[in-house]
Amino acid sequence: MQGSRRSGGLLDALDCSPWGASCGRGRRAAAASRPLYTAEERVRRDSSPWTVVQGVLAPVQFAVFLVSLGLVARYLLTGEGLSAATWSVVAKTGLLYLIMVTGCIWEKRVFGRYLFAPAFYWEDVFSMLVLALHTAYLGVVVAGIGDGRAQMMLALAAYAAYVFNAAQFLLKLRAARRDEGRWRDDHGAAAGAA
Repeated sequence: MQGSRRSGGLLDALDCSPWGASCGRGRRAAAASRPLYTAEERVRRDSSPWTVVQGVLAPVQFAVFLVSLGLVARYLLTGEGLSAATWSVVAKTGLLYLIMVTGCIWEKRVFGRYLFAPAFYWEDVFSMLVLALHTAYLGVVVAGIGDGRAQMMLALAAYAAYVFNAAQFLLKLRAARRDEGRWRDDHGAAAGAA
């Protein structure tokens, strides 16, 4: 009994899944109502220069993605512009690496760990898939595996994963804004009552 309690505690410590309650781990219900940032994490987030870096890189990467998607689609539809499409995916992948590295530094500054902080666990998990698909694309291009069409289809798979992951982050940021609005309302009401 004591061993199972200990292993259950270890599982809870390692498992950051927000759906733990559906798997029989009730401790997650309290975590689901927890705001995205604690007051200390909010201060660290707001004072970190890496927050600004992420805020600049994310829309730049998205703009490069849109241009690249157009070039990839053009190649797939017309058979023209393989070189431009390839270089655009390489540029998008370089920006992805940059935003991943700076994002890890940001996460360490705000949450105390480079990856898989509970607040961004599933976004980080899916980011690994996005990174793997983009890296596979680079490997295929450098090794000359497949023709241009096959390579661009892999790029599209990487881009589909990227769009899903970007949506995850946008939904998380929207939830954080809602949390902060509630936090301000609660603290403003408490200050008014005092």
